[in-house]
Amino acid sequence: MTHIGSKLVAPEASALEAGAMRGELAGIISRYLLDDGMVSTPVPGLHFFRQSVAQHSVHAIYRPAFALVVQGSKRAVLGDQTFEYDHRHGLLVSVDLPMISHIFVAGADQPYLCLVIEIDPTVLRTLLAQSPLPAAPPAPPAAAVRGISVAPLEPVLMDAVLRLCRLLDNQQDIAALAPLVQQEILYRLLAGPQGHWLRDVALSQGHAPRITEAVAWLQRHYARPLRVEELAQQVGMSLSSLHHHFKAATALSPLQYQKQLRLREARRLMLVGEADAATASLLVGYESPSQFSREYSRLYGAPPARDIARLRSAGQPAVF
Repeated sequence: MTHIGSKLVAPEASALEAGAMRGELAGIISRYLLDDGMVSTPVPGLHFFRQSVAQHSVHAIYRPAFALVVQGSKRAVLGDQTFEYDHRHGLLVSVDLPMISHIFVAGADQPYLCLVIEIDPTVLRTLLAQSPLPAAPPAPPAAAVRGISVAPLEPVLMDAVLRLCRLLDNQQDIAALAPLVQQEILYRLLAGPQGHWLRDVALSQGHAPRITEAVAWLQRHYARPLRVEELAQQVGMSLSSLHHHFKAATALSPLQYQKQLRLREARRLMLVGEADAATASLLVGYESPSQFSREYSRLYGAPPARDIARLRSAGQPAVF
């Protein structure tokens, strides 16, 4: 038997209930998004995405959040690992990660629909301080730990997400009820199979909080020359430990992570018209425009000018 909200239902009824919940979620998202793109809803931290054609090689920083696909499928690549998620699987991101992704199931009649709920670390810590959690499932081996995971959607989690989205039809209730439902969603994530990294970050356990701190430091100082020894000292880790656990969480070394931050910021500056390629390369910390162009082409598959022209003609794609 399975609990959905306050009800106890048989597995076969649970599948029907999940289908009905997805249908209702699709209706809510479609009312807010008539065309492709993204929208931030009146519920703080809740965003909707819609895409009616398949997309390839979308580069973006995934922020800490929970993503639930209502319709369609998507594939996200981190280093040498691929994460596929659809209406049966939820995506949990626990630390800022540079991802390459594409939507591979989408169509005009059945567009890709997805909702994203941001994860606020302050709310996470408050919840853990106030509400003891049930025992977590066995932790994965250290080599398998990533700041991103995909797991089957549990009916109780999907039910809570639906109740959060229903508040959009009664917006006078959002201020009072949305924080309570969002806490329930965080509780379900913390107690579920994807909750290990979230727990460690919130409770300052293990290496998770130090890696999160290292990521934040790199984001603040990406344009500076990086001495990894300085970063290790900054977060209170040995050099070898930082390398090992940083790569375990992000699939990149600190230097590779910094390079991707630089290239992504340069791409943004060029895309919004704030700088040409040579100026952007200097602003993000490159001393050699030719090195910048080589590394940019290696990451994005085309030199800066050609890549920016392609992006402008295609428009801005949805991320999750």
